Amino acid sequence: MPPLRNTGSAPEAELPEYAGRYELESCLGSGGMGVVHLATSASGMRIAVKVIHADHAQDSEFRARFRQEVAAARRVSGAFTAPVVDADPEAPRPWMATLFIDGPTLSEQVKRNGPLKGDELILLGAGLAEGLRDIHRAGVVHRDLKPSNVLLAADGPKVIDFGISRPTDSDLRTETGKLIGTPPFMAPEQFQRPRDVGPAADVFAMGAVLVHAATGRGPFDSDSPYVVAYQVVHNDPNLTGVPENLLPLIKSCLAKQPEDRPTPDELMAMLHPSSRGATPFVPARRGGDRTGSAAAATHPRAAARPRGRLARPRVRWAAAGVALVLVAAGCFFAVQGASGHGAPGTAYAGPAKGQKFRPWHTTLRGGTTENKAPVCSPDGASLYCTAPGVAAARINQTDGHVDWSVKDTDAAGFTAGDTPPVLSGGLLYVVVPGTKRLAALDPASGEQRWEADISQYPTVRYAGDSVLLMKSDGQSVRALDSVTGSERWTRRLDTFSNLWAGGSGKHARLFAVTGPPATPTEVSSVDPGTGAVLWRKNLTGSLVPVGASDGALFLLSQNLDDVTNAVVRLDATTRAVTRTPLPSFVEQAQATVADDIVYVVGYTGSLLAVDTREGVQRWRLETSVTRASRPAVDGKRVYVSAGDGRLLAVDGVTGALLGQTKPRMDAAARTLVPTLPPPVVAPGKVVATAPDGSVFAVDSGDPARW
Repeated sequence: MPPLRNTGSAPEAELPEYAGRYELESCLGSGGMGVVHLATSASGMRIAVKVIHADHAQDSEFRARFRQEVAAARRVSGAFTAPVVDADPEAPRPWMATLFIDGPTLSEQVKRNGPLKGDELILLGAGLAEGLRDIHRAGVVHRDLKPSNVLLAADGPKVIDFGISRPTDSDLRTETGKLIGTPPFMAPEQFQRPRDVGPAADVFAMGAVLVHAATGRGPFDSDSPYVVAYQVVHNDPNLTGVPENLLPLIKSCLAKQPEDRPTPDELMAMLHPSSRGATPFVPARRGGDRTGSAAAATHPRAAARPRGRLARPRVRWAAAGVALVLVAAGCFFAVQGASGHGAPGTAYAGPAKGQKFRPWHTTLRGGTTENKAPVCSPDGASLYCTAPGVAAARINQTDGHVDWSVKDTDAAGFTAGDTPPVLSGGLLYVVVPGTKRLAALDPASGEQRWEADISQYPTVRYAGDSVLLMKSDGQSVRALDSVTGSERWTRRLDTFSNLWAGGSGKHARLFAVTGPPATPTEVSSVDPGTGAVLWRKNLTGSLVPVGASDGALFLLSQNLDDVTNAVVRLDATTRAVTRTPLPSFVEQAQATVADDIVYVVGYTGSLLAVDTREGVQRWRLETSVTRASRPAVDGKRVYVSAGDGRLLAVDGVTGALLGQTKPRMDAAARTLVPTLPPPVVAPGKVVATAPDGSVFAVDSGDPARW
């Protein structure tokens, strides 16, 4: 056969002519592992051929995952999956051919035509239940059932993508800190006990998929995958909008404990065609021998559409800035001394002059058992943090001494979400815990100087010497003087969903952006001093802002499945647009910008550097961790925190892993944190936080010794 073309990391390198003996025709879609092409067999049968990305083909871990996917797909080939026609996992570019399914994914169907209704939902549920029964009978656990992995064919739904499935009798186990799946559709045990995930996890995912099909959103919804993970483990699902006749069934699927969920056989009995229009029967006690049948689900709106792959749910993961989580409850500020170097209130002289920096760590918690990592921001030699039970604290970056802390006496604690205290106009800004007020503190003492009611403005940005408040309806912005708290201006803008500030001093800029699913994306440049709209520009596609500099706005482009496929740079002066396609797409992306290089990290640990001026991806690293934080950049180093408390250092030029710290997990059972803050870089050191409540600093000079 002709060789597969692979001339580099450019997008055209992802278009081989052949896979085995199959000539590849049009591209049907692309995901995190590979590109899916349409092809025709010798007998004229249409097939979908997935070819692994060129950069992944050199990675032994990805090859192993692909071998596993091929084996699992062959094992479960049946009426409710896409049958495997041929495969070669050992080829230079590994590939697998399955029967082409002529229909959209569930995520595409809902996005284009709205939620499913009535019998459509019953038939979808019946088909999924029967599909899971066959998958589990084959001894396989899918582990990533989600709307983009469900194809709506004319003869019923098909479950696809077995890339992270596991045989139920396999000894292969997930490494420490490695969670695999899509947060809104993962069962609690996938976060808490990933080594022990069984068939019941797929039933939980099916319940979440039915909620998405019925409402257009998942049962656990947030802009942050970490908040979603926390909600999955600890909170009740949001079932608003789910048809009443399906509520008992879906609630049983979403039970927190695996043993409390029904089996696929029981679900088939509940969703028997005779129950259409009636409430599905949910047995009080489970019985393993009940069986039922499901009618073929002919979807009236199914249409020919590329086969989707590795898509994200509707929730937006890109780091869209600072969103403040507020609840109405009583509290008060109490400023106190706190130190690991002596009793509270003891005078602290500071480190000895000329003393060499030594790694340190301190635990920042205010007597609460809530398990959340502290969130910090730097300023000079100080670090300002918020944590469970601590509304704000100042830590000396040299040795970790806590200079002062403001106690959060609200029982809920840590209501500021993932927002660190921010310095602007010489004052320190925090959300008053348990209230809907923004407080300005003296950074030297922690004493409050003024506060403002932000109950109608839940999103806060800082540009120059202005504090900018975005109204919840996405139409109005209010600007306060960050020194005095007096109002500067209030303006009503066209509807927008993101407010992004960048630059500093006279170069400070403010952008109002219409976000997904709106297309095209409109960007408005707003003067932060007056609120005047300076210019507007429409950009092609569905874009999410992730950073701004003195001269540009940076955005991530998302395809129909909400997977990041390109990085976009908008020049704030010339309004020129540079679009850099990604050779391999990224799921649930977050990003940080430094010197026109956009560092993108995916939920599964893919870390890449994109040069937006040259329009090329410079490198990509598979870090082998999931739940990676947004990157932090310092010169030629890139740092990310992992979900198990590790800090990783990566060479910013080559993409090589330089070192990592040990995990820092809480000894308690509740180790899942809803936020994963990025590290803080400072001269000669890196400061990070961890799920065990610690704030720690390590020498940035030699990460290999961490």
